Amino acid sequence: MSKDDPAPAAPYYLENAGEVALFEQCHRRQLAVMLKGPTGCGKTRFVEYMAWRLQRPLITISCHDDLSTSDLVGRFLIGASGTAWHDGPLTRAVRDGAICYLDEVVEARQDTVVVLHPLSDHRRMLPIDKTGESVMAAPGFQLVVSYNPGYQRMLKDMKPSTRQRFVAFDFDFPPPAREAAIVAHEGQVDASLAIALVTLGTRLRQLRDRGLAEVPSTRLLIAAARLIGGGIPVAEACCAAIVAPLSDEPALVGAMRDLVGASFV
Repeated sequence: MSKDDPAPAAPYYLENAGEVALFEQCHRRQLAVMLKGPTGCGKTRFVEYMAWRLQRPLITISCHDDLSTSDLVGRFLIGASGTAWHDGPLTRAVRDGAICYLDEVVEARQDTVVVLHPLSDHRRMLPIDKTGESVMAAPGFQLVVSYNPGYQRMLKDMKPSTRQRFVAFDFDFPPPAREAAIVAHEGQVDASLAIALVTLGTRLRQLRDRGLAEVPSTRLLIAAARLIGGGIPVAEACCAAIVAPLSDEPALVGAMRDLVGASFV
């Protein structure tokens, strides 16, 4: 971006409980941050907003089972001029003073997560074993991770030695009025439809006690709103964007379809 290019617009984010000021203090005090909360409740959007607000570049890494230390730190690659070292996204963030966001961090292998330890304490340093270099974090660097404790704790969890290196933010779905404002803005629909979708989402979330592993996120409500805004009938849009992604269990699908029908009579 050149100096003549317009500044990027702020990502849309509605603050809920003082998390903006808390994150700013963590950034100023060089503290690593952990965002905990259900899927689709706004964790990623919050990080995007804070990167914009703090005027820091943002490097996002989606974690998965096959994510290796080399994927994060870098590796030697063979090119036309021979073998050369190429920084991974984590190393680039450390060198550039960027915010590095590891989404769903517990999906990564434990031996991969360990590489974060010297970056998340007073050392703020990344050792690169393959080159023998120790990269000190540039000013502005911040490590941010997220995960969904309700879902992932059943399968895997973060080690205490890792968890205690982070300041933890608890996220949840916004209160109904705030969530409706988000759905209306992001889905580009009127307030009455947004309220109806949020009411449906609240009812569907009560099915967790009936075996629904993941409840509908704000993200799914926005997807339904966008389909409806594009001309798809309400019931069809809700079933495609909300019901179908949540379950294939016939009884649960039937219960959710019934709630859709009852919510839009």
